[in-house]
Amino acid sequence: MIQLSRWKVYVVAAALLLSTLFAFPNLLTPAQREALPGFVPSGVLNLGLDLQGGSYLMLEVDVDEVRTARVNGLVEDMRVILNAQRIAFSNLERQDGGFLITVTDPARFDAALAALQDLARPTSTGVSDVTVSRQTNNRIRAAFTDQALSNMGSTAVDQSIEVVRRRIDSLGTREPSITRQGTDRIVVQAPGESDPEALERVIGQTAQLTFQMVDHDNSVEEAIAGRVPPDAVLMQDEFGTPLLIKRRILVSGENLTRASVGSDQSGRPAIDFRFDGQGARRFGEATSQNVGRRFAIILDGQVISAPNIISPITTGSGQITGQFTISEASELVNLLNGGALPAPLSVEERRTVTASLGADAVDAGMKATLVGFVLVVLFMIVAYGFVFGGISVIAMLINGMMIIAAMSLTGATLTLPGIAGLILTLAMAVDANVLIYERMREEARAGRSAIAAADAGFSRAMSTILDANITTLGAALIMFQFGAGPVRGFAWTLSIGVFTSVFTAVLVSQIGVALWLRATRAKKLPIA
Repeated sequence: MIQLSRWKVYVVAAALLLSTLFAFPNLLTPAQREALPGFVPSGVLNLGLDLQGGSYLMLEVDVDEVRTARVNGLVEDMRVILNAQRIAFSNLERQDGGFLITVTDPARFDAALAALQDLARPTSTGVSDVTVSRQTNNRIRAAFTDQALSNMGSTAVDQSIEVVRRRIDSLGTREPSITRQGTDRIVVQAPGESDPEALERVIGQTAQLTFQMVDHDNSVEEAIAGRVPPDAVLMQDEFGTPLLIKRRILVSGENLTRASVGSDQSGRPAIDFRFDGQGARRFGEATSQNVGRRFAIILDGQVISAPNIISPITTGSGQITGQFTISEASELVNLLNGGALPAPLSVEERRTVTASLGADAVDAGMKATLVGFVLVVLFMIVAYGFVFGGISVIAMLINGMMIIAAMSLTGATLTLPGIAGLILTLAMAVDANVLIYERMREEARAGRSAIAAADAGFSRAMSTILDANITTLGAALIMFQFGAGPVRGFAWTLSIGVFTSVFTAVLVSQIGVALWLRATRAKKLPIA
């Protein structure tokens, strides 16, 4: 008798039960899925941008802006260090990713050089990002290394991808595709997002929040006349009044742990926020040292509020008030909770896929799948008869259900290339059956009994089936690793199909043939 272990029956039964359970929600409406008990799976197959419609954006990260900001931060650190040591300097000059300064008193030159060496301390990788070197004529140069400048761009793109992903998730868009393209570009595909302008507005706003002191020691009138102090910048508050703002950042949005929509004492929309431990400590120190003075809350270079410090704020929480509407406050909260972009983003390309185009693509894909399925069924019936051909068709149907269940379980997105991978998988599924059946024919023609021929067909074709599918799996993994967008969708569907095809072609078909032999006690195979 053909080898049919009990564990094989149990495995196939368990696989059928789980596949049905995870694939079934795809047949239900959203309302019906919501009504399912909590322990019942409700995940469904997500449709990609080319099937569901949505928005496509290609964004470019301004990595030069990142480098400029980091270099400007370096000179502010130099000022703080030298001012703390009471070392006078002049002739501040930007040069190749850094700055040159001249120490006014030659006798303090060595002290200045030693103090600035703190900027060149090694990072967590054991390598310093900054070099501090002695120059001629009492000058010191502090600059970022070439490797550090290069890493800034790569890191900015990676951080931008994560921030964009969090912002899109806050909109409720399911399964967005956010991929890196080239060195400084990001491609965003948001299926089901019908308002690309809203998507672009939420994605593109930098949302860099900083808390900086108002400069009370210098004249605003002189700054308006063009004499702006080097450690300050001239801005306007929310009412259009000119303000001198200290360049040094006390606390930034990176220290925010939570932001939410609240209301001020007059009932107008406001934004409640809370800092992490480091931010709370720094903010508490700054407000304790500047009671009676104003500080500015700046978002993307615009002062949105400049309140007076009435008393030290040491609780780590506060409120931003301003001329907000409810929608503006909610949008700003989403931006702050999603994190600030490390650099501005510019839209290089914008496309909208309409829902009607998506429906047409779905219809075309379904027709292609149906035609492919019918052709495969006809071929198997004609080539191997209703019994063995029918067994392979049943295995193929179970294979398709298992693929849908696996993609629903993992939250995968089905695209047009994914449908192509599904059609290819169906063809590959019966390819394994063809190998098994042809081996059975050879054994039957060699004079072996029906049971022996069937048993040899499954056991001796296994190595060929594994070789073919392992090769296909390797190619799919390479496409998934190095491809993007549609290529990865095709590779993912194909990878799942490799495992389900081998499972159904070998185990499901083997059980079907074994049950037929037991029921009919056939002395000869119908395909011989």
